[in-house]
Amino acid sequence: MIVMHSEILYAPFLVLSIIATVIASQAMISGMFSIVYQGITTHIMPVFKVDYTSAELRSQIYVGFVNWFLLVAVLFIMVEFRESSRLAAAYGLAVTGTMTLTGIMMTWIFYLRGRIFYAAVSVFVVFVDIVFLLSNLYKIPHGGYWSIILASIPFVIIILYTSGQKRLYRAVSHMYRDTFLEKYREFYKRMNKIKGSALFFARDTGKIDPYIVRTMFNHNIIYEDNIIVSFVRRDNPFGVSGVFKDTLAEGLRIFEIQMGYMEVINVEKILRQAGIDEKVIFYGLEDIVTKNLFWRVFSIIKKLSPAYVQFYKLPFEKLHGIISRVEM
Repeated sequence: MIVMHSEILYAPFLVLSIIATVIASQAMISGMFSIVYQGITTHIMPVFKVDYTSAELRSQIYVGFVNWFLLVAVLFIMVEFRESSRLAAAYGLAVTGTMTLTGIMMTWIFYLRGRIFYAAVSVFVVFVDIVFLLSNLYKIPHGGYWSIILASIPFVIIILYTSGQKRLYRAVSHMYRDTFLEKYREFYKRMNKIKGSALFFARDTGKIDPYIVRTMFNHNIIYEDNIIVSFVRRDNPFGVSGVFKDTLAEGLRIFEIQMGYMEVINVEKILRQAGIDEKVIFYGLEDIVTKNLFWRVFSIIKKLSPAYVQFYKLPFEKLHGIISRVEM
């Protein structure tokens, strides 16, 4: 009877611990999704496929790569630490480190916005956080080093990706629109043009991507109707529209597709509705050539990141990827 009574008393604690575990794991998953999504939208992390799961909240998302990464990380932690008590060192160092970094960023933001009083309060908070962090440094040799190792993975990826993107942008020679139009008009008049329409995907219509320049001016591929297509994601969840924005020159137009953030659009259908019947679709890719180990890793990340055309429903038989070789 005593054993049965003990089991009855233990049952509610077991249920509560299971509920607490589910809530904590869900909070961690949602937090990771949010952080990675912010990293993608601010262009400090590689592009991952993001599924929007709510028509009301844009922040309610699912990122498959992050979910599988968390599974591997959790299994690794279970095998490495085996007991929750051994996690205390790594957890304490991680929490105090996060508090300190958050306090420093908060102070910086208040200072930049001219809120001196709030910045002064934040400095005090940072001082307290640093005291806690220093008191936890002794945990580093007792398992706390795993916090540093695991935190260094996304940190290195961010530094590598942002540095690589800047270096790649400098290495790739974009052409300003005015210069491009001047050269385009000259080529369009004297070149034999291919019948039909050609689409060129571009992220920024203010600067012309080098693959477009190479295709037209180096390879002498100019169609009778050349259309530069750009995509714009709106803040509302639904709605798709495709309109011609500008006619830059004879045989050269800009077509803009605006879409809600939850839309998985059928580009071919939108093009047909706009009266476009293209013969070919061009898009650009970069082939990075380097002897530097740092940029080789960046090149691997770029190759593993999906091309943006994979996020849209396109007639794949018409797609032609133009590779630009870039030395870094």
